Amino acid sequence: MRYIAIDLGATSGRVILASVGAETVEMTEVGRFPNEIFETDGISYWNLPALWMSILDALKKVGDMGVSVASIGIDTWGVDYACVGADGKIIGTPVSYRDRNTSGEPQRYFQRALSANRVYDITGIQVMDFNTLFQLSTHRRMDLAALKQAKQLLFLPDALSFMMTGEAVTEYTIASTSQLLDVRTRDFSDEILQSVDLTRDRFPKMVYPGHRVGVLTKELSQFTGLGQVPVIAVAGHDTASAVAAVPATSNRPFAYLSSGTWSLMGVELKEPIVNEKARRYNFTNEGGIDSTIRFLKNICGMWILEQCRKEWTAQGIPCTHPQLMAEAEKEPHWRSLIFPDAPEFANPRSMIRAIVDYCAHTNQCVPHTPGQITRCIYDSLALRYLQVMEMLRDLVPESPECLHVIGGGSQNTALNQLTASVLEMPVIAGPVECTAIGNIMLQARAAGEVHSLRQMRALIARAFPTQTFQPQAIPGLQKAYKNFLTLK
Repeated sequence: MRYIAIDLGATSGRVILASVGAETVEMTEVGRFPNEIFETDGISYWNLPALWMSILDALKKVGDMGVSVASIGIDTWGVDYACVGADGKIIGTPVSYRDRNTSGEPQRYFQRALSANRVYDITGIQVMDFNTLFQLSTHRRMDLAALKQAKQLLFLPDALSFMMTGEAVTEYTIASTSQLLDVRTRDFSDEILQSVDLTRDRFPKMVYPGHRVGVLTKELSQFTGLGQVPVIAVAGHDTASAVAAVPATSNRPFAYLSSGTWSLMGVELKEPIVNEKARRYNFTNEGGIDSTIRFLKNICGMWILEQCRKEWTAQGIPCTHPQLMAEAEKEPHWRSLIFPDAPEFANPRSMIRAIVDYCAHTNQCVPHTPGQITRCIYDSLALRYLQVMEMLRDLVPESPECLHVIGGGSQNTALNQLTASVLEMPVIAGPVECTAIGNIMLQARAAGEVHSLRQMRALIARAFPTQTFQPQAIPGLQKAYKNFLTLK
């Protein structure tokens, strides 16, 4: 059977046609397109119409191939939502989680509504300015017209499946990123919703990965040439789909690092961890497949480097990843460090300037060349990974024995080796397209081609190569880590 995975990340989207065999997963990219934020009237939005047209163009390419497709699955980044009006149409344009208007909103919300302790006890979700809860609080405060007029709210993968089928659902894994759910009941919390003037009926019924949402509308069936293909709710949150595709084949406890725009480090658990220490460490309990909990922490990831690369490219400076890795390897470790999750790096006008200014303000050597800046980013990310891993070891019942790095960042051999050395544990890198693979495999499971998470992961391990990095000694690590812990 053939499946279509629509995989939308915070910087780009892709549409992949795939087939699943006993030993292989064949994937063909039929569309790749940018996903860009635009700003107007002081608000940052996603260009949903442009994404929609790019998706339809890719689906039409598949239709023109004349192949039979078993189903379509959609995953996206988390937290953002779209509004549906009384006429059953999407109204307005979804606000981006990168919008600066949510800055400081958690503190305003905690003063106005519920305490931080109460919110964490209900949701088990880490506090981040852009969580849906704080977006809604911000948008209420701003009197955002689309939210005022909305009959229903849909998270982005659900909005896209609604546009494809006319059927509205709330997929659990994407909803679990919102800080609107009760982590124990795994449905919306009335107390949380009331705090932002919403009720449960503003969201469609909750469904879980593998649910058949509906089929392509008659218009889309004809336009794409695909016919009335079913749309399956996969793990709508891209990280949930990616974690489903971790090629772990043993019973040993492992940690994962989904490395892309964000670095998400965590473990899979059967039950959430909601206690004072987890709240203090700001860990999150998000939904996974098969009733698992993705206990993890968000870390600002390759976003920092990618923003620098955009600036260097605009200046005509060569900056492919291999070039930057080679230049970084020429520079000494620990010369300058940043705290990747500092607010200065969330969405600055110039990432390079933000790094330079941060190092200057913290009385460090200031990096200037692409090699120096890349070295600074690599070192800082690896030390942040160590900090989060130490928190994980302090929280979970079984300490991880290895780290699986998945996603685009798994190709960064320099950072993978550095991470293995800093964490003093093996790092297993790959597959690269883990999110799309998880999306595809969950569709295949819904179709009966695979039957369990273990079988899925075993097939992925056979079908996709990985690379293992063993720890190596790095002089000055302990001193550098102590220095890093002083940064904010």
